[in-house]
Amino acid sequence: MMIPFLLTKKSLKRNYIHIAVTVVITAQKLMMGSVGRLGEFLEGVSTELDRCMQFWMEHSHDDKYGGFINCLGRDGKPFDSLKYCWIQGRQVWTYSKLYNEVERFRKPEILQAAIQGAEFIMKHMKVAGTGKCYMILTREGKPLKIQRTIFSECFYTMALSELAKATGNQDYLVEAEMTFKKIIYWVQTDDNELGRPKYHSSIVMNTLAIPMMLLCLFNQMESVAENQLKSQHSELLDWCIEQISKHVQRDGSVILENVSPSGEELEGVIGRHMNPGHAIEAGWFMLQQASKLKREDLRNLAIEKFILNPFNYGWDEKYGGLFYFMDADQLLDPELTSTHLEWNMKLWWPHSEAMVALLMAYKETKETVYLDKFQQTYDYCWEHFVDPKYGEWYGYCTRNGDVSMPHKGTQWKGCFHIPRSLLMCEQMLKEILKEQTNSNK
Repeated sequence: MMIPFLLTKKSLKRNYIHIAVTVVITAQKLMMGSVGRLGEFLEGVSTELDRCMQFWMEHSHDDKYGGFINCLGRDGKPFDSLKYCWIQGRQVWTYSKLYNEVERFRKPEILQAAIQGAEFIMKHMKVAGTGKCYMILTREGKPLKIQRTIFSECFYTMALSELAKATGNQDYLVEAEMTFKKIIYWVQTDDNELGRPKYHSSIVMNTLAIPMMLLCLFNQMESVAENQLKSQHSELLDWCIEQISKHVQRDGSVILENVSPSGEELEGVIGRHMNPGHAIEAGWFMLQQASKLKREDLRNLAIEKFILNPFNYGWDEKYGGLFYFMDADQLLDPELTSTHLEWNMKLWWPHSEAMVALLMAYKETKETVYLDKFQQTYDYCWEHFVDPKYGEWYGYCTRNGDVSMPHKGTQWKGCFHIPRSLLMCEQMLKEILKEQTNSNK
């Protein structure tokens, strides 16, 4: 009977040592402050970007049918063969973006993987005669499901436009521009081609996802065909910003996910619904344009209303991390919310987007409050999402930070949010450190 007691004592000793080491490390980090950790942040995001991409390069390529295997377990083993079109397009974009912008990823095998992914989606993803894209395909590429949305088409466009830049093949750009025009037409003029009919009783609303996705797409197309974009779609940017701004509600204190077309709050749960991660992502999309256009008003809107406020009310003071969904009427006591069952989960992508947005806000303003919040998010991600054994990040945690589902790839999680965040943070940290070095000379 003494053995369990001895084992318990040993385990307790190990726990005490672990706690002591954690306390020392935490104290050291607090003494350094966020500015003192810039080099550590750069090393961390660069290492994780390499490990993340190694995971997808090793496990997701479908050499038999083309495209990518989306549903991967913790160790990279596939658990389903269906191909989800959002993820297919996103992975082509990610490979192409890394090939275009980072020297260590400018490798033939990465470009070839992007090309074979693009050929798969061009062959199988498009609906004949409509310009629409399917949402789900079989492994071979046969259609299974279509959505009455624009998102499959947006990621299809992003993928081909970035690949055109990587390859110099204008056929990809022509296809991307044609789909881009279709998306604008569906959103601004006539959406009947999107699929299922709308009912007369449907609630007419402005959903944040639509204008923010168009702004993301505008930023993407501007990066590959700037002059042509400005001549053909000069009013689109203003339209996106106007529509996104309508979601600032209750005297600027919240960002609501759904509002009326004129920008009024809707009744019920659908009107009170908030998604802090979405608001923050929309914020850095706008901040990108504010920086290009040197518009202080847009910069302030992006940082104060769409990045800082949602981060502050979205952060879980009890357990850390960003809430997935929130109810605007229950901000002061989120445990009372009944909007969505998964409201209190901690997901990978809001934290990835918060890292980008907060670091971008710091780079633009040099105000350490944003770098402190970046540090807060960085530490949470490295404690809960990073998988030191197999690479890539966990995607789904419980409220208290335990891993809820260990899968690395699902129908919603793929090679996109995390590598995009890590890439952008690496680029910004290098620029910040360079500026810091130059200022000290």
